[in-house]
Amino acid sequence: MLGLFSLDIGIDLGTANTLVNVRGKGIVINEPSWVAIEKRTRRPLAIGAEAKEMVGRTPANVLAVRPLRDGVISEFEITQAMLEYFIGKAHQQSVVPVPRPRVVVGIPAGVTEVEKRAVYDAALSAGAREVYLIEEPVAAALGAGLPINETRGNMVVDIGGGTSEVAILSMKGVVVSRSLRVAGDELDDDIIQYVRNKYNLLIGQRMAETAKMTIGSAYHLPQEKTMSLRGRNLITGLPEAVEVSSVELRDAMAGSIQTIVDTVKDALDEAPPEIVADLMETGICLAGGGGLIQGLSDRLTDELHVRAWVADDPISCVARGAGIALEDLDMWGTLFVGLERGSTSQSHL
Repeated sequence: MLGLFSLDIGIDLGTANTLVNVRGKGIVINEPSWVAIEKRTRRPLAIGAEAKEMVGRTPANVLAVRPLRDGVISEFEITQAMLEYFIGKAHQQSVVPVPRPRVVVGIPAGVTEVEKRAVYDAALSAGAREVYLIEEPVAAALGAGLPINETRGNMVVDIGGGTSEVAILSMKGVVVSRSLRVAGDELDDDIIQYVRNKYNLLIGQRMAETAKMTIGSAYHLPQEKTMSLRGRNLITGLPEAVEVSSVELRDAMAGSIQTIVDTVKDALDEAPPEIVADLMETGICLAGGGGLIQGLSDRLTDELHVRAWVADDPISCVARGAGIALEDLDMWGTLFVGLERGSTSQSHL
């Protein structure tokens, strides 16, 4: 009975951010995937945006953790608590005392059976009535509005926090897919490392992320920008601020960006020529937070001779796609992934 009042929700369980899409309402939650726990009891104290504020500023007895690493679950109980919190929060406006929604969760394309099973179990124990799994690049393509049910080839590059996924799709199926664990987090680490080597300045993860989002770029900008980074000087041990330009950050992130570009190249290399011909027309769609890096689309266009374009609101593509798939199960039911190995054909257990 409760099932009738519960919502259908699509969840993009990301390493950096978790987004929840509720049927008929769109994206209702977009919060960082951080949980603050008590060290001794491992009891969650704060979840989401509130927990992210605490990162790098917690007292000795509190730990701020990301329960997901590289797009897969590394801390099961904490992920479950986080999902429970988000599912509960999504139901705030509805009248259900105990929410039992149908849930679609996006998972990276290259995951193992165990990792799939962990997501499935975590969602069930967080109170879902039915759980479906969908591969993130497929969901991203759906959310970006690509016509993946047509015979034409479509390509999507989803760069998240923990993983970058590249997929070429046609007729509701994946023709070529690549999953790689170089993404937003890796770029942050590159910046931290670079500033440390060049200026002997140690900056925090959040400062690096802000710098990446503000002045990070993958291709020369018409107007180069600068920004001041604050941290601790490793030689004197005192606080210091350093002015860094977008040229330097581009240099810092060059290696990781090149790895992503090469992966996209590999995928193109493996695609059948007919599909490559389609892609010259339709282009490559960039989704995920990494799609927002300035000049990334220009860089890809330049190196691959195929037009790259950024989807509308790239960050929410996967969650929107998961919601679309759940709305019309007859049409998109074949997209869901089963729990056994290599099963893209069969929906769920």
